[in-house]
Amino acid sequence: MMKQGDTISAIATPQGQGAIGIIRLSGPNAINIGEQLFHGKPLSGQKSHTLHFGTIRKGSRIIDEVVISLFKGPHSYTGEDVIEISCHGSNFILQEILQYTYELGARPAEPGEFTLRAFLNGKMDLSQAEAVADLIASSSEASHKLAMQQMRGGFSNRLQQLREELVHFASMIELELDFSEEDVEFANREQLIELVQNIQKVLQQLMQSFKLGNVLKNGVATVIAGRPNAGKSTLLNALLQEERAIVSDIPGTTRDTIEELINIDGVLFRLIDTAGIRDASDKIEAIGVGKTMEQIKRSALVVYLFDMSALSPEELQADVAKLEAEVPVIVIGNKKDLVSTESIKAFAALYPDMITISSLHLDNIEAVNHALLAQVHADNWQAESTIVTNARHVDVLRRAHEGLDNVLLGIDHQVSGEFLALDIRSALDALGEITGEITTDDLLGNIFSKFCIGK
Repeated sequence: MMKQGDTISAIATPQGQGAIGIIRLSGPNAINIGEQLFHGKPLSGQKSHTLHFGTIRKGSRIIDEVVISLFKGPHSYTGEDVIEISCHGSNFILQEILQYTYELGARPAEPGEFTLRAFLNGKMDLSQAEAVADLIASSSEASHKLAMQQMRGGFSNRLQQLREELVHFASMIELELDFSEEDVEFANREQLIELVQNIQKVLQQLMQSFKLGNVLKNGVATVIAGRPNAGKSTLLNALLQEERAIVSDIPGTTRDTIEELINIDGVLFRLIDTAGIRDASDKIEAIGVGKTMEQIKRSALVVYLFDMSALSPEELQADVAKLEAEVPVIVIGNKKDLVSTESIKAFAALYPDMITISSLHLDNIEAVNHALLAQVHADNWQAESTIVTNARHVDVLRRAHEGLDNVLLGIDHQVSGEFLALDIRSALDALGEITGEITTDDLLGNIFSKFCIGK
């Protein structure tokens, strides 16, 4: 476990040369160390949340002109005294100042230690602290909204309401134990059953939301599948608006998957171009086809592209059935410029939501973007919704749900209040692991070791 009484120091800006670099210090000696290296106003006599211009000097040598941001505890990110030194972004300057802070008594911060201290000092709960890492890693509007909603306590508030209701019943049941000889019942069992079932519904909704939350956070895994020469690589290039995949008239050109990211109206999609699905003509192509089927099983969305000039409606229907996809499938008919209106109507009779395009001529490509977005929005996701994005949280919710199953089973078998109280406490402890009311050093070490140094 990290030593909380130390003063820690780290570079808080990314590696590489930039206009500005920031070194952050936090701890009981942060302001004192700042005063020793800073030539300007004495920091200890200044108000919190103020900026101060001066120089960093080592002896008579000026290292840099800097601005120091001063935050006095407990009104800071970590809840401790914090200073942030904004200097020029030269890596040499940053390292010089950082080493100087070590010489004056600070120690190197470990990954996530600033945020860990914020958690330990009650500035945020554990789920909010985890959201900080998600916010830093967010690469789309959707993932940013989810991280912000969790960091501002949306998820924590929802769980706290559930815990408070359970705590009330747990206390009533434990009160019964004090009057066990008098055979009194303070906790109405019918009301407890109703409460537990309602909480389980909420937990189930939260667990189910992880599928959406995970794809919004990491990108919607979208497989582009179809027969060879259907135009999959051409479609990928059209969606990306660049020549990413090799396009050829030779069937089976794509032997391995090609993966690229695309941001459509704030939602990140991971487009995966795959080998054409057919009876492979050689061993290497067979491996490619096998990978295509694996990608379909792991995907959140499948785009099935077919050549309307080469397939009949019955062949299309058979192809889609062979996918055995357990996720939504967007059917797209390519080469619309080569077929008649009657042919298009025949395909549309089987797939009314089918999109027709010409990937070669970039005709109606925007409709594909709209269809991809529609599948995400079909989950009725809103920024205000409580959506789980963390696999650890799903596991804890599952254990809480199982604990409540035991409560219902206990009531059904008319077990004593002592055992009911134990099962309720088990569910409460599980929920407490999400917000950090119940923690272990191993749990904290595992979570914060994934943070970047300086945060």
